Amino acid sequence: MTTEKNHQRLLILLLTLSVTLSLSCAPIQPTSPTGPRGGAAYPVILAEDTARRETAQASFNRLRSVPTGRNTEIVGTSAIAVDLSPITATIASLPTANGGIYLPKIGAAAVMNEEETRESLRRFLRDWRDIIGSEPARLSLVDHIVQPDGTSVVNYEQRPFRFPIRGNYGKLQIRFAADRRIISISSTCIPEADRVRSALRGLGATGTLSARLTAEDATKKLRDTAASASDATPAASITRLPASAQLTPRELVTHVQPSKTRSDALEFRVAWEFVISGAPAKLGYVDAITGEVFAFE
Repeated sequence: MTTEKNHQRLLILLLTLSVTLSLSCAPIQPTSPTGPRGGAAYPVILAEDTARRETAQASFNRLRSVPTGRNTEIVGTSAIAVDLSPITATIASLPTANGGIYLPKIGAAAVMNEEETRESLRRFLRDWRDIIGSEPARLSLVDHIVQPDGTSVVNYEQRPFRFPIRGNYGKLQIRFAADRRIISISSTCIPEADRVRSALRGLGATGTLSARLTAEDATKKLRDTAASASDATPAASITRLPASAQLTPRELVTHVQPSKTRSDALEFRVAWEFVISGAPAKLGYVDAITGEVFAFE
């Protein structure tokens, strides 16, 4: 009797093991090529955040009370409301009565040389990252122009994504005098860019976002949309491109614009950027994921 029970138990064990192995070897179902992976929301949204705005305001007033290096300037400790951009809460302009804000002092000379200025700017970007809205490592210097009056203007581009930013965002400009005094500063950088990048990357089946439309597909979408535009279409004079207009796909970009469905958010799309010749619009954008023609400039 005991032997028969042992045989039954062994048979049950073997059957269980067989089912387990069959399930473990079953193929993984492929991700649908027609939509974002896992039903992820697209376009990716960055919403306005009260905490982000409060952090930027507090950082501004904290930095105004910090010494700026050798021959330091203490610019005051009283709170001043700074002009912050909607949604991103990045600095739009300096308050008129800011008490004087300076680049950090590097070197012993009264006027910093080029190398010292670069280091001073690097430290400034690090200290002001909460107000600028970008980590310094994600900012690339585009140009440094010295004006006839001795003031300098530096322009940076934020490059946090796989594809370059388009749509009037991702820019930083700082203007300062020879004595290091900041004359103006404005930023359209994207805060929390790492989170946005992760969301965009998560749309791809392999964790790396790639375009679903080829350049040829996008060209056809743009041409067909223009051909079917009517007088009732918004910006019809732009979208109704002449048949002779030349459409040249330039590159894939990360296009940022105010959300079409929310007044308190920005939306991010991966898009083909087109250079348009022979038409009122000079640039056109086709969503590389959905095929929507969504912007002209």
